[in-house]
Amino acid sequence: IVPGRKGEEAKNWFKLKDDNWKNNIKYATLDLSSPYRAVFNEELPHAIKVADPFHVIKLSNMKMDECRRRVQNEIVGHRGRKDDPLYRCRKLLQMANERVNKDGKVKLRGLLEAGDPNGEVVTAWQAKEAVRELYSHADEATASQWIDELSDSMLYENNPIEVKSLARTLVRWKDEIIAWHKSHVTNAASEGMNNLIKRVKRVAFGFTSFKNYRIRSLLYAGKPNWDLLKTITIN
Repeated sequence: IVPGRKGEEAKNWFKLKDDNWKNNIKYATLDLSSPYRAVFNEELPHAIKVADPFHVIKLSNMKMDECRRRVQNEIVGHRGRKDDPLYRCRKLLQMANERVNKDGKVKLRGLLEAGDPNGEVVTAWQAKEAVRELYSHADEATASQWIDELSDSMLYENNPIEVKSLARTLVRWKDEIIAWHKSHVTNAASEGMNNLIKRVKRVAFGFTSFKNYRIRSLLYAGKPNWDLLKTITIN
């Protein structure tokens, strides 16, 4: 656990590691963060960078919801309310298509017809599902072709701005996205640990001392390295 949320802190942490330790790292899995991609480029240039699928799909869902909220405001002039069609279907839109039952699909279709007259939200939903479909392909070549064709179609001039933004991200991160089809590695473990650390901070209503925060997080982990704790002094 190091202070700060920028790439420099991570670079400094890597610089303290032995070269043999770093050379044994084959894959570097990350979310769609340019600063941390720069960290891996500089400190682990030999490692294959992999964009975690969870974050790619999360981004596609986020762009779809941005489109839904924008259309909502343009059509009715206010944020979503409980009786607004696009607000009522927000959870159905976020679900994977195969998990929506027959009644849910009928409801979703009716609400979109009522609240999305120009089909922008439908287009964003289709883009989200197409990104999910990317991970059903087993090999890199097919995934690469899928991204090329998908991003080209998503960049059509008449598509919603959120869909075109998603397409540009897919293009920028293409190599890291298709690297998953070769490695099948994920940063789920580190994301889980990060979630636990954030939970400690929430329960404590924040920490004014990073040292105390670090000690509390190590204790919360259950089996702290006491040698690490000995290196921390509190004034």
